[in-house]
Amino acid sequence: MSVEGWNTVLVLGGIRSGKSEFAESLVADAPTVRYVATSAAADPDDTEWATRLAAHRERRPGSWTTEETADDPRRLADVLASAGPNETLLVDDLGGWVTVLLDPAHQPADDVATITELADAVRASEARIVLVSPEVGLSLVPTTPLGRAFADALGAANRAVADACDAVALVVAGQPAWLKPSAPVPPVGVPTRAAPV
Repeated sequence: MSVEGWNTVLVLGGIRSGKSEFAESLVADAPTVRYVATSAAADPDDTEWATRLAAHRERRPGSWTTEETADDPRRLADVLASAGPNETLLVDDLGGWVTVLLDPAHQPADDVATITELADAVRASEARIVLVSPEVGLSLVPTTPLGRAFADALGAANRAVADACDAVALVVAGQPAWLKPSAPVPPVGVPTRAAPV
């Protein structure tokens, strides 16, 4: 790992960027991992989504346990807050969590307060935690009210959790770049005039 001394990491990335695989590599040395799945179960008619979920399940080592939090979005904060110092948790992903948070079945809800509770739980947790989330800030503004609500809520969650984490990585085309903590960038010498040829 490129960043030492972390206890909590947020791994951001676009669709099919390799963010989940990178997050899994960060906890590969842990003797046991609790995988916290946030997405609701797949619609039986949506075979493509079911295939994606199955691929995630198949990559998990047999020593990992899985915990589902899709029934109640507030439960994720409780799971993180109650985890002990010898535990390693991999939360995949905050996009699924926001989808459940915005589900009409969980409304009316104070989404801002729930996001704040999650960030506070990350900050207070004694466990080693890696959270995965889609980066929505690089895409077009959605054209539907529901799409905009999702992008806004996920953007707010990403910002709050990034602020709470010790480290943040962005994965693009399978390549991780560490955003936090960031090493100082040495100044680049730019000549004031062209050198003689």
